[in-house]
Amino acid sequence: MGELVYRPLTPISLESARVQLEKGDEDELLLLPLSIGEYAEYWKPAQDICVKLMEHSNPAIRANAALGLAYIARNHRKLDKRIVKPYLLKELRENKEFNWRIRDAIEDINLFLKWNLASNHDMG
Repeated sequence: MGELVYRPLTPISLESARVQLEKGDEDELLLLPLSIGEYAEYWKPAQDICVKLMEHSNPAIRANAALGLAYIARNHRKLDKRIVKPYLLKELRENKEFNWRIRDAIEDINLFLKWNLASNHDMG
């Protein structure tokens, strides 16, 4: 991965997202959770893709998957807390390199869904 280049997210269909997930190209997987979180018509399949990406070995992909969940929370006002909470808290504890992104995602999810994941003390 070279220099960071910021560009608008490209809308992606669920079918294309699943193909990218299967193909496993890390450059594509970095943007996949953001695109699917922003543009998915239905929250549940988008959440499933983000959760799958939270199991990836690359910490940047996992952090973006957390952010993708925050996008879903913002756009659909829905996530399955039983499923996403353990992944988010694990990333908060273990993903030191992108801890700031995980904190931002959790704060957004808490805001949009009126949840209280991780206390301010834990996220400090």
